[in-house]
Amino acid sequence: MLPPPSAANAQLRQLIHYHLDNGFTENALFLAGRLHALDSRNADAAHLLALCNLRLGRYKAAFEHSKNKAAQAQHLGCAYVFAQACLGLERFELGAVALEKARGLWHGRNHWNKHSETSRRHVPDAAACFCLLGKLWAAHGDTKKAIEYYVDSLKLNSFMWDAFTGLCDIGAVVRPQNVFTITPAMLDSISHIAQNGHTAQVAPPQESLESSNPFVSRPDDDPFNPPTRQRGDAGLNMGGTNLLSKLNGRNPAPNGRYLNIETPVANGQDPDDDDMMMGESGGPVMTERGPADIMHAPGRKIRMQPFAAVEDPPRMRPITSRVRTKTNPSDGEQTDIPRPVNQNGHKRTISGHSTHVQHTQASQQHAVDPTAAPPRRSARLFNSIASIGSTRTTSRPPAAAPSRDPEIRERRELRKVKATGTKGRTGTASTVGRVVSGNRKPTLDATEPLEPKPRPLSAAAIAPPPPPRMAPPTDITREEEALKWLLDLLHRIGSGYRYLSRYESVKALEAFASVPIAQRETPWVLAHIGKAHYERAQYAEAEKVFKRIREKAPSYLEHMEVYSNTLWQLKDEVALGHLAHTLIDQDRLSPQAWCALGNASSLERQHDDAVKCFARATQLDPKFAYAFTLQGHEHVANEEFDKAMQAYRNAISADNRHYNGWYGLGNVYERMGKYDVAEKHYKAASQINPNNAMIIVRIGLVLDRMKKIDVALTHFQAAVNLDPRSIMARFRKAQTLLKLGDSEASLRELLVLKDLAPDDPNIHFLLGRCYKKGRDRANAIRHLTIAMNLDPKSHGVIKEVMESIDQDDNAGWSSEEDR
Repeated sequence: MLPPPSAANAQLRQLIHYHLDNGFTENALFLAGRLHALDSRNADAAHLLALCNLRLGRYKAAFEHSKNKAAQAQHLGCAYVFAQACLGLERFELGAVALEKARGLWHGRNHWNKHSETSRRHVPDAAACFCLLGKLWAAHGDTKKAIEYYVDSLKLNSFMWDAFTGLCDIGAVVRPQNVFTITPAMLDSISHIAQNGHTAQVAPPQESLESSNPFVSRPDDDPFNPPTRQRGDAGLNMGGTNLLSKLNGRNPAPNGRYLNIETPVANGQDPDDDDMMMGESGGPVMTERGPADIMHAPGRKIRMQPFAAVEDPPRMRPITSRVRTKTNPSDGEQTDIPRPVNQNGHKRTISGHSTHVQHTQASQQHAVDPTAAPPRRSARLFNSIASIGSTRTTSRPPAAAPSRDPEIRERRELRKVKATGTKGRTGTASTVGRVVSGNRKPTLDATEPLEPKPRPLSAAAIAPPPPPRMAPPTDITREEEALKWLLDLLHRIGSGYRYLSRYESVKALEAFASVPIAQRETPWVLAHIGKAHYERAQYAEAEKVFKRIREKAPSYLEHMEVYSNTLWQLKDEVALGHLAHTLIDQDRLSPQAWCALGNASSLERQHDDAVKCFARATQLDPKFAYAFTLQGHEHVANEEFDKAMQAYRNAISADNRHYNGWYGLGNVYERMGKYDVAEKHYKAASQINPNNAMIIVRIGLVLDRMKKIDVALTHFQAAVNLDPRSIMARFRKAQTLLKLGDSEASLRELLVLKDLAPDDPNIHFLLGRCYKKGRDRANAIRHLTIAMNLDPKSHGVIKEVMESIDQDDNAGWSSEEDR
């Protein structure tokens, strides 16, 4: 096999990007292997091979193929792919160090507003690198560095949504109004494009270059279904390679322009211009010109001879113009064949007749310069066919004949008189011009060739070439308005996300309510609205929102674990079971589906099955912190406190700001009687989510168990202030007030609770104790009786209180919510 040509590398790179852009990553990987085998030391080949493996999720292979060039900081693409592979392999520090080492390759790059339908960049800019560094350091646990890199990314590009959400998830103080603003760099970019047009002149498509090559086969060349031609088609009107142009007897006039066409260079090789111009077909995009406008190299001159008025072949009517105009010989189309010297400008034959009359019989065949090389066999065959067609149509003059000048009419009459004699003489005197088809040409003298009159060209032929395709002019005001609208939209959504990350659910709902209705009804925004309702313990409202998501986008799986927890809180076994089985049928490999199935099993009190489901969810996604937390809740229900503590610690390891894990650890220590340790974990959860009334209630309960009743009452009051409709917070406050002897204040709280939860036996039991302490025997017996009817299991405790109705006692029994 011959050695590979020098252009093979460039062609392979183009094919790799073609397959990557069209989603055929396996094809791209195969071709990337061929490219790497051609030149294993080429950084571009290593980058493309690593990139294909990264797109397929093969992080180890991407790591191996890119590590050498990334370690040497020789190629930005390799360094970036290496860092992404390290993020997937959890080798965070190694990837961050490699990307920082290559800072000189990406620092100062800004590709904002440089990606379009015809232009793209294959290597990242500074904003993308800063964002990836922020992710790496955040996963590594270095929050300070992560915040710095995220901020640098947002300074360069306000649309780096990942950087914004990363800052919110870390817990940094973020002001969306300062993030989503128009930067001076954006205005400069818009102004530059408005003044200079698009970022670059768009080059002609590859198809236009290949159309002039007879050895290139294209899939759209269907001889049975020809494509629709546009107005001004060069092939139809100006003598292209199609049959109609040959029947018209036209050839494209050389325009004297040469196009310098080069194969695009691979990514990152040119530090000034590292983009690949991509067209609709995925190939290199260049100026769109017809094949008649491109002259790759000067070819041999072809003698042009006019048609006679009598023997013109049938012509197709031109599309662009109905009037055939004559051109001036000074227009730039001058032949290099000298004119014969004679008194009338025409050379005579043996019979004394002008060869111009005889020459018109073969007008559609070009008289080739005898010094030129012989024509190709395909050209000879086509010319012979065309000559046959011309001899069959000599008796029918074309419709354009009446418009010829008087000289042509005179020649026509002369030919009618001497037609028989001319044929006889040309057949016996010479055999020059005889062809396979049997047509005879007039006798030609190679030493003194004729110069015909210029052939009239159509309007399409004399029209100026189309200008290079440019992007439409940019209106600065319109672009600024679009930017302001987009940034305002991101500001509204980002504000809601920021409030929700800080667990300010009320403000988050207000921010999401300001989002336009079309954007608010998208699954992502609706899911965060439902999550905000869930954090406020408004489970009925959250259920309605999640139902809308299931109706609008049944395939949406994100945050479905929150929906399943909502149904668990509502004790809706039917809806939860249906959701779990629907999600499992939809995607058995999604952790949200297994969380829903685990919650359904938990609601049916099948705790062991629930543990298995949650364990499966953590296997599918080891960073899914909520699955670890739910697994811990099931272990607590089974009183397996050691396993529960391990599950909660795993949740905290997956997400240090997952307050549910800290809350679960505090609950385990509280059950184990370690109230001081439980208090520390509850406070850690409260620092993450200071707006959760239940956590503050738990802190108050631990303090109450530690005999710090006054401090506990302060926490219960704070919980009531946070959520006035919190039944647990108001109940604990009333219970503590009763313990402190303030029966009137306790009674006021209990009367509010009776309206909030009229069927709660604990509230009626405490009301009975409160009335008993106030010497209101009738009301005390009435509420104690209601509590006994609502909770028959507590019959013994309630009966004991009723028997001692005339005695003073402290507050006693109450049930607790563990979940």
